[in-house]
Amino acid sequence: MKKERQYYEAYDDRYQQVHQKSLKWFSDFPSQIVEETLQKYKTDDRMKILEIGCGEGRDAVYLLEKGYHVTATDISPVAIEHCKEWFPDYSNCFQVLDCLSQHLDEKFGFIYAVSVLHMLVLDEDRRRFYQFISNHLTDDGFALLCTMGDGKEESRSDIQSAFDLQKRIHETTGTELLIAGTSCRKVNFDTLGKEITNNSLELTESGITSIMPDFPTIMYAVIRKCSHAK
Repeated sequence: MKKERQYYEAYDDRYQQVHQKSLKWFSDFPSQIVEETLQKYKTDDRMKILEIGCGEGRDAVYLLEKGYHVTATDISPVAIEHCKEWFPDYSNCFQVLDCLSQHLDEKFGFIYAVSVLHMLVLDEDRRRFYQFISNHLTDDGFALLCTMGDGKEESRSDIQSAFDLQKRIHETTGTELLIAGTSCRKVNFDTLGKEITNNSLELTESGITSIMPDFPTIMYAVIRKCSHAK
């Protein structure tokens, strides 16, 4: 019996639809805030790093080329397959993972997830996301979350329409594409802070940044394990 797909798996369809056109959905420019956060908080250059939602691999490969030890994961088999093809020197660093239902047998000093949290609409799914981070951070580790929003407005999409096809314009080429709409939930900083503290995590810093050209405005939060959870 075929397993029922979860709404947050719709990005697998989107990657398939975009890659069939010999295009990438995101740009190749790395998210500067990832390395900035790493440089600010790291305690060891050899620390293990985990990326949740690596997509087309730009951030993971940027760090790998700098000599960092990165495990790059994504729920999309299509995305991981392409990463292995595009970056054969680092093919062993990429793997399929659903962080809401699976776990890894190791802990990491730095975990980052760029443009992942806002894809999770249901409260229970967001709770499991935070729990995965808490369970996989070392006691002195830290995590970076970047999620769509301006820190003020809140909204959520209908998860029943996540797989429905929508017309979208490809940013780089201007090509009109028919792709999965996927899912999106935007929260404000107050809600984000409550989610973090309610899941045995501490907020170290938060704010608004940009990840150009894909996200001119995006929220970010640096979090750690609560002392009582260590």
